[in-house]
Amino acid sequence: MTLVNFNNRTRNTAPYFNNVFDSLFSDDVTKNKMVDKSPNVNIYENENAYVIELAAPGLKKEDFQINLKKDTLSVWAEVKKDETQIAKDFTRKEFDYSSFARSFNLPETADADKISAEYKDGILNITIGKKDDTKSQHKEIVVS
Repeated sequence: MTLVNFNNRTRNTAPYFNNVFDSLFSDDVTKNKMVDKSPNVNIYENENAYVIELAAPGLKKEDFQINLKKDTLSVWAEVKKDETQIAKDFTRKEFDYSSFARSFNLPETADADKISAEYKDGILNITIGKKDDTKSQHKEIVVS
């Protein structure tokens, strides 16, 4: 068995001192959680269509972009906010930027001409119609 030393700090530093810097520069503190956040989705199928429900509260329908390329449906949104407040001798400027992107591979039975989207109450509903010939493919065969 081989031992591997994963803490390559010098021995003359205090262990507590190292832990403080580890917590300050950890990924949890420094990464932007809004950029990395992908919205949750529900995907279900009914007799006539496939439905994708994407939870994205606080957005407007103008924030979304939906594209279909071959059999991949891509949904993304981008929101930029820029607020400036001037008071006495200082200026405070805050930026807020959030975005997400999700892609879905459509089945062969999906009809690219029958795709619609609606944004209501924080939920983006994308309805993808099925091809007409897939409905006629289902039939019961009687064994004689």
